[in-house]
Amino acid sequence: MSSFEDGFSAEKLFSQGYSYTYDDVIFLPHYIDFSTDAVSLSTRLSRRVPLSIPCVSSPMDTVSESHMAAAMASLGGIGIVHYNCDIAAQASVIRQAKSLRHPIASDAGVKLPEYEITSLDAFGPSSFVFVTQSGTMTVPKLLGYVTKSQWTKMNYEQREMKIYDYMKSCEGSEYCLPWDIDIEKIEALLEDKQKGFVVLERDGETVNVVTKDDIERVRGYPKSGPGTVGADGEWMVGAAIGTRESDKERLEHLVKAGVNVVVLDSSQGNSIYQLEMIQYVKRSYPELDVIGGNVVTSYQAQNLIQAGVDGLRVGMGSGSICTTQEVCAVGRGQATAVYKVCSLAAQSGVPVIADGGISNSGHIVKALVLGASTVMMGSFLAGSTEAPGAYEYKNGKRIKKYRGMGSLEAMTKGSDQRYLGDKANLKIAQGVVGAVADKGSVLKLIPYTMHAVKQGFQDLGASSLQSAHDLLRSNILRLEARTGAAQVEGGVHGLVSYEKKSF
Repeated sequence: MSSFEDGFSAEKLFSQGYSYTYDDVIFLPHYIDFSTDAVSLSTRLSRRVPLSIPCVSSPMDTVSESHMAAAMASLGGIGIVHYNCDIAAQASVIRQAKSLRHPIASDAGVKLPEYEITSLDAFGPSSFVFVTQSGTMTVPKLLGYVTKSQWTKMNYEQREMKIYDYMKSCEGSEYCLPWDIDIEKIEALLEDKQKGFVVLERDGETVNVVTKDDIERVRGYPKSGPGTVGADGEWMVGAAIGTRESDKERLEHLVKAGVNVVVLDSSQGNSIYQLEMIQYVKRSYPELDVIGGNVVTSYQAQNLIQAGVDGLRVGMGSGSICTTQEVCAVGRGQATAVYKVCSLAAQSGVPVIADGGISNSGHIVKALVLGASTVMMGSFLAGSTEAPGAYEYKNGKRIKKYRGMGSLEAMTKGSDQRYLGDKANLKIAQGVVGAVADKGSVLKLIPYTMHAVKQGFQDLGASSLQSAHDLLRSNILRLEARTGAAQVEGGVHGLVSYEKKSF
């Protein structure tokens, strides 16, 4: 080592017995000899699933359903659809995601037939409220719609009626277009016929609804690349499953629906149940990549690698809504967990997903440089237009519900299996229910975030993920632990008030 080099190697820093989070560590800058545009973030989710960007949406029921999965794939990442639902519903979400050629999640409200509109808040920024049997767009049939102008002209007595009693029907071919029509043709039709929206259908089922407002909104988003497309020419979509006998039937239906990769979803993946499921998946569907986890130690990871996993998911108790470390006294700081597991997984060529603890672009840089191939995000994507659920208003702020899969509320839907608690008489929460602010569309959020990540890589002198990993393992990249004061100094401080905008 040169006499003027300082800081610590990753190997030395992470061997001191401390459990570091992302905020606990900082990289020292290196040498720049390339532009930001020269940085490549292409990577692998698993052995046989390549991605253009290292972004994965978490399999949570307030994060990843059809619109999120399609949007992530269109950007070059991938979405993992949750399994906190029955088998048919999850398979339906997979099919819908792969059919959303234009992953435009409408800003319009979606309500149940018996819903009563009491204020303009129900419309949000859109001119429409749509009606479906389930109150979501993850359904096979659109029942009708109400326009903002129609509702404002109604008297108080009429407004007390259920929406089903006065909505306008969507019956009629003039509203319907094929799911794979070009976006330019959709735009032209909306202009030509002076319609406010069109319904996209595939095999007689509603795939999406696109309004004129939505087209105007997405015009300003950054242009995306070719996306993550499978051999069938459709978006690649992942799905989570459990490790019970019933999950073998679930997997069969997901494969028929076209799933491209499966994630065995468990808070503690080093179990006999997961090892047996890995072997079953590899034996029954040898062409399907299977990702194991979650793990935070080399010992856990080694067992899953030996069982045949194509990827690993790292993280235990680091998510913003997760209380596993608090409740069970088990887990690990995410920076330490990622480094330790990646150091082992790299020897077998197994890609690693850094799952949890991501709240800004700097955390993504740290996770990737420490060895991860991708980052899985929950709270970072929750509250976006593509996330499931309806927007609400609280204290003047537009919010969406976000809950941990270990929360009692989510467990009642079936996620207790993830915590090996589905057969227990008593349910112990390992997560909470909360809300997050409106983040807008991931079609805008992710491209700007990835540009910030590229700037971080440039400061480190790494032009790719492989370059970053090589610099770290050769001890060229140096790190330091940050004191509490250093963390405060590294953020916004000393101001009476400020407005923070990332882009």
